[in-house]
Amino acid sequence: MPLLSIQAHYDGVQVLLDENVTLRRNSRLLVTVLEESDEDREGFLRMAASSLAGAYADDEVEYAETDLKR
Repeated sequence: MPLLSIQAHYDGVQVLLDENVTLRRNSRLLVTVLEESDEDREGFLRMAASSLAGAYADDEVEYAETDLKR
């Protein structure tokens, strides 16, 4: 059986899948908990901002939020 990664979250009572997925009864699951602290989050944001800053020149054109597409 192929592996399938599904986003999910814990609401304090149960694990809820974030995507509509049909699972067979008694399907075996492997749950990985991704704990992150505020320090981890801040470190990630600093790294991402630094990498993003390196991707653009100082004289790069500024784009407005309305220029973005989803």
